[in-house]
Amino acid sequence: MGKRSIGELPVFDFLVVLVLGSVVGADIADPNINHIHTVVAMIAIALLQKFIVWSKLRNRKLGKLLTFEPTVVVFNGEIVEKNIKSINYSIDNIIQMLREKDVYHINDVELALIEANGSMSVKLKSEKENITREDFHLPYRGGGYDVPLILDGKLQKDILNHLGKNEEWLENQWRACGITSIENIFYGAITSQGEFHCSVKGKKVLNLPPIKN
Repeated sequence: MGKRSIGELPVFDFLVVLVLGSVVGADIADPNINHIHTVVAMIAIALLQKFIVWSKLRNRKLGKLLTFEPTVVVFNGEIVEKNIKSINYSIDNIIQMLREKDVYHINDVELALIEANGSMSVKLKSEKENITREDFHLPYRGGGYDVPLILDGKLQKDILNHLGKNEEWLENQWRACGITSIENIFYGAITSQGEFHCSVKGKKVLNLPPIKN
């Protein structure tokens, strides 16, 4: 398994850990079990795991069967709704994981992936990548962020009220984007600069990169 934490283990390796735990737990719980049987089972499981890892390294097709492929969830500022739902994530999960990567504007993202171990990898658009302000003698004016107002077609009324906005204002915003119903919006947010942007439900995001490993 290598030097990885439990949260970084592929699915198969995690199952091996669970099986080993079950075998040891059964031995501890039942004193009548012959310890030699437990030792043999543990050695057999360890050898099986080593064999599977060896096979995965030499056969990519087998490796893909035993581990998940990376999934594109944001591409060029567009949320890929179909892919998010295919891995049983919600828009809330994606927003939280982006924040953990210090990304507060979905529009700033060129590519965001959910890796096989469940973590997120993010590539920002080139114009949004970090620079050193002092190199250009630029004053710091604070960064921007998104405030979600619509999540999966549901209006976040408390947030809207907190911002001092009303539903009429919000409707004008999404209608200006060519949307006819709030239920058609998968994600809608206002930026800290007061700009509204949204992603439409069911929208096909074209030219997704074919990332398979």
